[in-house]
Amino acid sequence: MNGAPQLQSVLHPAGIDAAIISQFAWVLSGAAALILAAVMLLLALALRGGPRPVAPMRWIAGGGIVLPLVLLAALLIWSTWRAAQLTAQSSAQKMTVSVTAKMWWWEVRYRNPATGLDVITANEIHLPVGVPVYLGLSSGDVIHSFWVPSLSGKIDTVPGRMTGLTLTATKAGLYRGQCAEFCGEQHARMGLHVVAESPEQFAAWLAHQQQPAAMPADALAVRGRQVFEQQRCASCHGAGPSGQAPGDGPSLTHLGSRLYLGAGTVPLNSATLEAWIANPHAIKPGVRMPAANDIDPASLRALAAYLAALK
Repeated sequence: MNGAPQLQSVLHPAGIDAAIISQFAWVLSGAAALILAAVMLLLALALRGGPRPVAPMRWIAGGGIVLPLVLLAALLIWSTWRAAQLTAQSSAQKMTVSVTAKMWWWEVRYRNPATGLDVITANEIHLPVGVPVYLGLSSGDVIHSFWVPSLSGKIDTVPGRMTGLTLTATKAGLYRGQCAEFCGEQHARMGLHVVAESPEQFAAWLAHQQQPAAMPADALAVRGRQVFEQQRCASCHGAGPSGQAPGDGPSLTHLGSRLYLGAGTVPLNSATLEAWIANPHAIKPGVRMPAANDIDPASLRALAAYLAALK
C-alpha cells in the first residue's frame, strides 16, 4: 500500500475499539471544557465587584458539591457502560500475530498453521480489514508500550511476560504506531506501521512473505549479494525464507517490500538504504547497528541495490 499514513491520533479512529476511545476523548474533553468555561464565568463575575450573591452557602453547596457529584456520576456511569463494550482480550481469535518489542524496533511473526513455520518481518504489521487480530506482545529487553491510536488503545510489553491486544480495523489504510513507554535513547524513533487491507490482499501478501525473496538478476544487485556475504551481514540479519537469524537484527527477507526503514524513521528506498548502511547513527543516533566504515562507495551502492531488490 502506498501513500502517507493516517494521522497518529486518537481523534481519527479506524478500528472498533479506537472509535470507543475516541468518544471518551471527545466527551471527557468537552465536559472539562464546559466546567472550565463555567468556572471562568463565575470568576469574571466575582472580579467585577458589586453586591455579594444572596445565600452564598447555596452557591457553595450547589456549585462545589451537588453539581460535581451529578456531573461526575453521569460521566462515571456513561464511561463504565461504554468501556464494557471494548473488545475482550483473548487469544481465541481467528488470527494471532506475535510482536516482540526490542531496542528500538519491532519483530513481527506470523505462524503458518500448515507448515508450523514462522514468517518473520519487522516494524510493519499487515492485517485484514474486519477481522479481529490478536497481538501476542512481549519484550526482549526493557518495558516498551505498543500503541496504534487509530486502531486501539495502548498496552505495555514487559520482559518475561506475554500481554495481548486485539485490533480490528474497520477501513483499509496505513496507520502509524509508536512505543509509548520511554525505553532509552531512541524511544522517540521506535515507530511502526500497520497496513490494513482487504482479506484478499492480505492473503496474497502473506503467501508472498512465506516464499524466499526472488534472487535479483540485475548485475549491480548480484554484486550486492556478494558484498552481503563478504560483510557477513547474515550474522545479525536473517535473509532466508523464514528470516531467522543468529543475531539480534531485524529480518531482511523481503526488506524491499517494506515502506519504511529504521522502525518508521525514513522511507525505504535505495538512497536511504545506502545512507543507513554507511552511517545509521546519522539517521538514528544510538542505534545498535555499526557504521560500515570498511565498504567502498561502489560496494555500498551495490549492497543497497541488493537489499532494495529483496521483495
